[in-house]
Amino acid sequence: MQLDALTALNAERAARRAAILVTDLDGGTQRVVREAEIAADPLADLLGQRLASGKSSLAEVEGRPLFLTVQAPPVRLVIVGAVHISQALCPMATALDLDVAVIDPRTAFATPERFPGIDLVTLWPDEAFGGAVPALDRYCAVAALTHDPKIDDPALMAALRADCFYVGALGSRKTHAARVARLGAVGFTEDAIGRIAAPIGLDIGAVSPAEIAVSILGQIVEAQRAPRSAAAR
Repeated sequence: MQLDALTALNAERAARRAAILVTDLDGGTQRVVREAEIAADPLADLLGQRLASGKSSLAEVEGRPLFLTVQAPPVRLVIVGAVHISQALCPMATALDLDVAVIDPRTAFATPERFPGIDLVTLWPDEAFGGAVPALDRYCAVAALTHDPKIDDPALMAALRADCFYVGALGSRKTHAARVARLGAVGFTEDAIGRIAAPIGLDIGAVSPAEIAVSILGQIVEAQRAPRSAAAR
């Protein structure tokens, strides 16, 4: 790999930003396309598809063989609320190689016995996102599951400000309508609030905690794999 390309990739990795190394297999030339540059690149559609898949692969463009090396940050899932749905969701998300953390100030619920091997943060979300957990970014998914506005709302606000690729909240349509009013009252726009998946999860008729967890994880994967150009964000 060319030194300038390696330097650029390392810088993007350190900043938790995605990039794609485009290698011309005929001529050996290489160039790094940062995620923010994809929309303006001549290969925008192809690069966007590869980034969404997360997979490096061969491609042929105008008769020239290219190898596209995808570098994307590990996806984090922050679950707000150590509830029954969370207990089912954590092992499923871990099986998909998501980096999972559970935030809940209620220490009676957030226990290692209920969440073995999971990073538990027994702080209020405002405190947790103040440095106790890694900073949120667009490679994070946040699922707010407590039904308690004092816990869920600060997490949702932090997720929206950080442009997390997925933001979901448990609750009925009536509950969400009240949530929309609260978020609007503190300055969030209709478009920003519209990014919240609520009621959370794909509509699969889920009733049990495990089924709801499946619907949430499916929705997260759907959002993760949807191509998002820099221009669309």
